[in-house]
Amino acid sequence: MTRPEQAGAAFRVMLRMQIVPGKEQDFERVWYSIGDAVNSNPANLGQWLLRDTVEDGVYYIMSDWVDETRFREFERSAGHVEHRKKLHPYRLHGSMVAMNVVYDLGRRPVPEPGR
Repeated sequence: MTRPEQAGAAFRVMLRMQIVPGKEQDFERVWYSIGDAVNSNPANLGQWLLRDTVEDGVYYIMSDWVDETRFREFERSAGHVEHRKKLHPYRLHGSMVAMNVVYDLGRRPVPEPGR
């Protein structure tokens, strides 16, 4: 277990997006097609698209960054603004939360089926 304050803090961003009904597949396709613009940023530590299992049409986009300053630089960049424009037609509304990781317990490997 590492405490990020000691090992280099991680900054996490989570977006919640409500997608126009019937446009979910298109949204997923467009998000995936522009995802490398985030992943290729040297300050980005990882990015995920998650679909809610309870609320229809709700997605979460989560990304980890080396720090808030570098995330905010990316957030204001012309390239990111262009990518947001590509996703905007699919979005009814959304919200964002930003947070610092306090503890990282690590990731365990996915067990093989039947074990």
